[in-house]
Amino acid sequence: MTNEEKKLYLLDAFALIYRSYYAFINNPRITTTGINTSATFGFFNFLLEILELEKPTHLAVVFDPEGPTFRHEMFPQYKAQRPPMPEDLKKSIPYIKKIIEGLGIACVTVDGFEADDVVGTLAKRGEKEGFQVYMITPDKDYAQLVSEKVFMYKPGRSGNKSEVWGIPEVLDHFGIERVEQVIDILGLMGDTADNVPGCAGIGPKSAATLIYKYGSIEGVYRHIEELKGKQKESLLCCQNTVFLSKELVTINTEVPTDVNVADLFLGEIKDDVLKPIFNELELFSLAKRVFAIEHEEKLVDTIHPEEVEYRELTTKEEREELLQTLKEAPEFVLNAIFGDGTIYNSYPDYLCFSTASNSACYFRLPSGKAEAEWVIRSLSPVFEDEGKILISNDVKDDIIWLRRVGIEVKNRIFDIKIAHYVLQPDSSHELERVALELLNYRLIKGDNTENPQLSLFPEEGSKKDKDYAERTDILFRLKSKLEEALKDVGLYKLFEELEMPLVGVLADMEYEGVSIDKGALKELSEELKEKIAESEKIIYEIAGEEFNISSPKQLGEVLFDRMNIDPGNKKTKTGQYSTSEQVLSKLEEAHPIVGHILNYRGLKKLLTTYAEALPTYIDPGTGKIHTHFNQAEAATGRLSSLNPNLQNIPIRTEEGRNIRKAFITGDPDYGFFSADYSQVELRLMAHLSGAPGLIDAFLNGEDIHAETASKIYHVPLNEVTPEMRRRAKTANFGIIYGISAWGLAERLKISRKEGKELIDGYFNLYPGVKRYMEESVEKARKQGYVETIMGRRRYLRDINSRNAVVRGVAERNAVNAPIQGSAADIIKKAMICIHQKIKERGLRSKMILQVHDELNFKCHHEEIEELKQLVIDCMEHVVSLAVPLTVGTGYGKSWYEAH
Repeated sequence: MTNEEKKLYLLDAFALIYRSYYAFINNPRITTTGINTSATFGFFNFLLEILELEKPTHLAVVFDPEGPTFRHEMFPQYKAQRPPMPEDLKKSIPYIKKIIEGLGIACVTVDGFEADDVVGTLAKRGEKEGFQVYMITPDKDYAQLVSEKVFMYKPGRSGNKSEVWGIPEVLDHFGIERVEQVIDILGLMGDTADNVPGCAGIGPKSAATLIYKYGSIEGVYRHIEELKGKQKESLLCCQNTVFLSKELVTINTEVPTDVNVADLFLGEIKDDVLKPIFNELELFSLAKRVFAIEHEEKLVDTIHPEEVEYRELTTKEEREELLQTLKEAPEFVLNAIFGDGTIYNSYPDYLCFSTASNSACYFRLPSGKAEAEWVIRSLSPVFEDEGKILISNDVKDDIIWLRRVGIEVKNRIFDIKIAHYVLQPDSSHELERVALELLNYRLIKGDNTENPQLSLFPEEGSKKDKDYAERTDILFRLKSKLEEALKDVGLYKLFEELEMPLVGVLADMEYEGVSIDKGALKELSEELKEKIAESEKIIYEIAGEEFNISSPKQLGEVLFDRMNIDPGNKKTKTGQYSTSEQVLSKLEEAHPIVGHILNYRGLKKLLTTYAEALPTYIDPGTGKIHTHFNQAEAATGRLSSLNPNLQNIPIRTEEGRNIRKAFITGDPDYGFFSADYSQVELRLMAHLSGAPGLIDAFLNGEDIHAETASKIYHVPLNEVTPEMRRRAKTANFGIIYGISAWGLAERLKISRKEGKELIDGYFNLYPGVKRYMEESVEKARKQGYVETIMGRRRYLRDINSRNAVVRGVAERNAVNAPIQGSAADIIKKAMICIHQKIKERGLRSKMILQVHDELNFKCHHEEIEELKQLVIDCMEHVVSLAVPLTVGTGYGKSWYEAH
């Protein structure tokens, strides 16, 4: 092997493991047995990417030791402020080390020395032995080790590509002349994460300027008299800690270890080590990559019952026999298998049925449309039998495609995915996972990242030709298990009386769809393009140059390097300045260009995400958009929509509201009717907290935000300014989401002290709210979950975590979930009530859209008053609260005019 071919990769284990863990912090990966695999999955997903793309010849994963290191002896406070490792993460470490061993990769730990030092030592040894060395870490400290043969490999974040830093990149990033000066910069500025003190008041830019000018920390102190003011005073005061800090940040490249770099070649994969762990952690997609297998039956033994009867029906007589069986069965599974196309422009390729455990049958539908429809219609007596239970993994889609054939499903329904969602709202509801959890059954295709309905097509005569029959059987077996589990925890009523009736409502809404005025969108697109061009011109004039405004890298360089609009801003770990909306919003008053950039981004998003994209979602067969409402996604119980997502159309700007002009009824006899709840979450906070002040304000029909402002600022109601009301409104809604004083200050662009005073004033005004929040958190700590007014649960497994960040997320959810979830329950119940009454009265009007707390209807002109009264009555009286629910309505030619 030549020196050019020798590539040594050294991974900083804990830096990458922590990074993986927190990447999933809001949506952790949990196995069916409750093991958090976020860190394990993320770490090995990245490691396998390195192996596949970079093809290292030698590799080692380096861990920190469990005990103290030589730096703790130098400075006992070193890393003292770091919170303890989250419990879930700590439990992952043995698994991770075992998998590394199973992959034939060396794990290296040296007592008394951090991973930085061990990596540095091995890197320098590798360099001497002719290796190209890559240190894989997001930690900037490693930059001091970079040389002609040693590189930093910085993993990408948020979809960005990984970066490789050689000498030029290090010098450019830190603004220095020699790589070793990285140590001096780090020593001067210190590191709050590691509790390295540095010099107070010296940040990255000041440190870089001083080191560039004077060469080193020693040089700075040799020329200390040339400095002035507070900087000189700080440096003199911190002289001892600065030199200590330089020692602390210097990576030791002479660690005593007998690890031979040449021995770090990739070893053989140990099946006997990996398979049990991949099984236990349910890391099937990783297993596929490791073993290069198509199905994980080579990884695990599928647990089949002793005898199953899976039959393909190939004759008309066999289908007639199936029809008779279905007519006699009290409940049955329908599993429709689609190939190309959708439920709006095609029929299934296969229909699969089961009426008993361990059995299923299936048949291929004819390819011709008329022949397929004839076969499907022959099953209509089964679907129109009100006494039967239809079981499916997506009943709503079944209702829709069957309606296209002219069959109205009248069965009672049991949706497997939604049943599991009600039980475990934060989990994955893929059939593979649910089968493993409730039946201890491993389906042949068990990759949770795939959609099983789109991946079941057999190659003729292959082993796969009964996969879909097996899944149909599993759906039947799951029904009784889920039913029993729902009843055991008291959630069956919510499932049967709220979620299942809602399926039919949503099916009707999706089937009806909504008409789009393509002309209005084209006109809006042209207007937006003109405004974008105008905004672009203004930005270029202010900046004094042209650049790609949509490029975070170029934008950051213009704003922070050349225009210097925020001298305190520093580059992120990716080596770029952050130009996120959150960052720029704070700087809006610092320079006029920022407001124009935010406006430019808003216009671009409206153009690409809505004005240009919406016409692409129009179904060619119906000429309408049929958004897909998802009942089993948001853990709070709220509905989401996709293809397209209509929940996020902006309404705060006029341009955003203009998008709604394109939503029309498509029929001159109909108008657009809209109804939405007023401040439903605040009203729920009043009800749940029992806060007298809030309750009285709503009972008296007062302006709740003005009333809150009046009491917080101690001024008469008629003296409340718009700014006072705005701040009170932000506090009112922010409290629901567990906003902190710092968060409120950020949002309102006020000082942290003012933010704290505002929150303190709010809690003094409404002590019941604070008590409710504390009791919600305490209740969650004791029972592990919180509930909505209709009993929907949100499990909070991290509520007692010792890690403050992880625990804080759970505590905020403990406060917010009962409110958001109750709001979701209320509008769902209202939708069921409205849908039922519209049908009972035989109205021509139809409900077509739901967006958060808002319902939209295609309303016949002659029915407007009747529909308005019906909708208001259902929405306002669907539940009884301590405060009234109020509904606002509107009517017009479009969604824009109606809302």
